[in-house]
Amino acid sequence: MFDRVEIIVKAGNGGDGAATFRREKFVPLGGPDGGDGGRGGSVIIRADDDVSNLKYFRQNRLYSAAGGKNGSSKRKSGKSGADLVLKVPAGTVVSEKVVPGKDILLADLKEKGNEVVAAAGGGGGLGNTHFTSSVNQSPVLAQKGEQGEQKTIILELKLIADAGIVGYPNVGKSSLVAAASAANPKIADYPFTTLEPVLGTVIIDHRAFVLAEIPGLIADASLGKGLGHDFLRHVVRTRLLVHLLNGDSPSPVDDMIQVNNELSIFDSALIKKPQIVVVNKIDLPHVKERMPQIRQIFREIGIEVHFISAFTGEGVPDLMAEVLKELDRITPQEEVPQSEEEFAVFRPQPRGDNIKISRDGDVFVIEYNSLERIIEGTDVANAEAKRQLIGLLNRPQVRKALDRAGAKLGDKVRCASFEWRW
Repeated sequence: MFDRVEIIVKAGNGGDGAATFRREKFVPLGGPDGGDGGRGGSVIIRADDDVSNLKYFRQNRLYSAAGGKNGSSKRKSGKSGADLVLKVPAGTVVSEKVVPGKDILLADLKEKGNEVVAAAGGGGGLGNTHFTSSVNQSPVLAQKGEQGEQKTIILELKLIADAGIVGYPNVGKSSLVAAASAANPKIADYPFTTLEPVLGTVIIDHRAFVLAEIPGLIADASLGKGLGHDFLRHVVRTRLLVHLLNGDSPSPVDDMIQVNNELSIFDSALIKKPQIVVVNKIDLPHVKERMPQIRQIFREIGIEVHFISAFTGEGVPDLMAEVLKELDRITPQEEVPQSEEEFAVFRPQPRGDNIKISRDGDVFVIEYNSLERIIEGTDVANAEAKRQLIGLLNRPQVRKALDRAGAKLGDKVRCASFEWRW
């Protein structure tokens, strides 16, 4: 089970606009006819039932969508790049890694078909037909395609199960799953036998629910010790916790308190989930003798405890019937921890194109995305192109921004690679 991976997604760049002119024999009126560039493909992450884990993403860390094609003459627009769809299991949380230790939540893909645009494709550049005006009938300007987004994405799978079994290592969680369902987890007499969560389907009177075994927790698991820290995230999805205790322990109550402490440290909402407390290993004679004492200790703190033997199956059917009864009782409001936000699938906002003015020594630097793309897509060595660019850079909004920044006549101004006197 690979339940947390880090990948890099790169959307396709937009195609460049064309700066071409219509010149045909016997056609009296020519003029600009450059087409627009195609849009770059986006990287989309989609939940799909055909995928059960994130193992595939260990094999390749970089995923790129196709770029858009350049525009051409006769107003022909370039073909848009195809989107790249990455399939993940339902229950995958998608986050963007901004800086180490700080992730931005993009989407929670809980159900099949949920999807998120992880990296948006770049817009296609405009052809020279868009730059005609009453004072510029033959524009040689064209816009370069926009760069596609590149992001570092964290994919984190949180299993979706109805009930989760928690407890210390070697309390019999794997044996309980095997006894209650058709699952066949690894069972052995040593700590951390289970290295990944195990799901089993329990069927009772033609009804079914999913039971998940969460690998053993130890003290300070919430701080990363043992294996519990890697799998505590799976407990968040469960509607009900089956807290399994070792009847052979000197103090099952203390064990329960310790595990609950780790759950609350990891996520305070987990401790609010309904719990069924179960004592295992009543097949051992000395545990059988302690049953009245253990029951009384738990009753004194207001907990009615269940006794089972996962090894022989004693008490397991009654326990599973109680789990199903409790699941029926749980209201929808109780199913989602308060710390797990409900939100719509993320939709990226349009990229801003505001004019920003900064100083680089004695040069005023203009940051204006649409203008920068025009400069990058134009031969600035061409005298006519240079003249048209200066006219374009004299737009009222640009002039006002420079005035506010304190630019005077004769000052040097730069936008992208183009520099001129204001």
